[in-house]
Amino acid sequence: MNLEELLKHKQATQNLSRRDAMKLMGISPIAAGVLASTAGSSIADASADVSGKIVIAGGGAGAIMALSRLSRAIKNPDITIIAPNETHLYQPGQVFVGAGEMQFEDLVLDNNNYIDQEKVTWIKDEVSHFDAQHDLVVTRDGKMVKYDILLVATGIEYHYEAIEGLTKEDIGTNGITSVYLNDLEKGTAHGATATWEWFNELKETAKEKQPKVIYTLPNTPIKCGGAPQKMLYLSADYLKQEGLSAEYSFVSSQAKLFSLPAIDKALHEVQSQYDTITNKFQHHLKAIDVKAKKATFVHAWDETVTDEDFGTEEVVSHADKIELEYDFIHVVPPMSPVKAVMHSDLISKAGWLDVDKHTLQHKKYKNVFGIGDVCGIPMGKTGGSARHHGPIITQNIIDVMQSKEPSEHFDGYTVCPIKTEYGKIIMAEFNYKGPAPTMPLAFEKPRWFWWAFDLYMLKPMYQYLMLTGRF
Repeated sequence: MNLEELLKHKQATQNLSRRDAMKLMGISPIAAGVLASTAGSSIADASADVSGKIVIAGGGAGAIMALSRLSRAIKNPDITIIAPNETHLYQPGQVFVGAGEMQFEDLVLDNNNYIDQEKVTWIKDEVSHFDAQHDLVVTRDGKMVKYDILLVATGIEYHYEAIEGLTKEDIGTNGITSVYLNDLEKGTAHGATATWEWFNELKETAKEKQPKVIYTLPNTPIKCGGAPQKMLYLSADYLKQEGLSAEYSFVSSQAKLFSLPAIDKALHEVQSQYDTITNKFQHHLKAIDVKAKKATFVHAWDETVTDEDFGTEEVVSHADKIELEYDFIHVVPPMSPVKAVMHSDLISKAGWLDVDKHTLQHKKYKNVFGIGDVCGIPMGKTGGSARHHGPIITQNIIDVMQSKEPSEHFDGYTVCPIKTEYGKIIMAEFNYKGPAPTMPLAFEKPRWFWWAFDLYMLKPMYQYLMLTGRF
């Protein structure tokens, strides 16, 4: 009986406690070590006696994790979740589908298994308008829903249309792909399956010539910031295993490969094993000529100019355009919160949910909280961060319902499992202060056991522990 079968059996027969999970995961010291690590904060007492209506907007990982925790933490909860999607996609698996290691069917979960409609009101719709001044949200169908506490868990929206000449329909055609593309409401992950086809088209082309391949990173915050490089290294290794190569360009809006110096250095070393990678930093994709296979990038940078006569310095901004030809291109689109959040007064000047980076409480509306990708905090647009958000917002929501100040604080934890080749991952874990590795090992080193953990163990943990609020 494998790990997933063991967990399924335990979940079907009785509640799966953290201690039980650790026993089951005793077959894996990796999983046990990760599970034994702190989840960020203490979970609120399961008998919290508070009253008030909680509305959760969203149906992704953050929303379901929060729903599970709040339902268990409050004695007689009054919770409404507004989410159109019955299908729940295991989004961390999209990269593995794109690399041929998982199938689309492996990603599909059912929100009905996590939303108990005998205890929770489920409005199968989405919020079209947030009116925080009147403690009100309005759904797409015009239903008005009042709340005492609002949890915004609406996630992130992809803007392929912001790239001139590109539409979502172009993904999977003319050498263009994007592992990100999915539709949670319809339960599809077209981008991931199209990327695996793209890998194989790339391989066939490389048998005849050395193709030009571009991987992009936009000038907005994105979900899972390491994904563009994951696709670069996995596709390069896929060809390398066949004795093939391509002319790779990683074209990034950032100034370096990674924000942490140790990881940045390690990734440059990773690139050295693929001898044809060129980095173009501080470039973002502006337009694509789909038929001509040409991509236009804006190169933007700042220069500090010193006036020696007056002893002053001035920062001068520059921007120019370059055009690159390609045979294949992996596109990561600009990203933002959904329109309903963007058009509300809940956002910051930067355009994200304006919450405190430690308490996840809205800076203006104290009965509003955020979880997951929508939050305008310095880091954390990963499922690993959302898991750590869960106990923080659970306790802080209960604190506010008890007329107290939020007592729990998020430390900024996030995690980026960077696939450097088939069978190896750099597990980059860090927080607001810097590196925060789970295991007492050099966290910048690619390791096979992180690959095993990510590919084989993370999904059952996500499915049976994270989404149920037990981890």
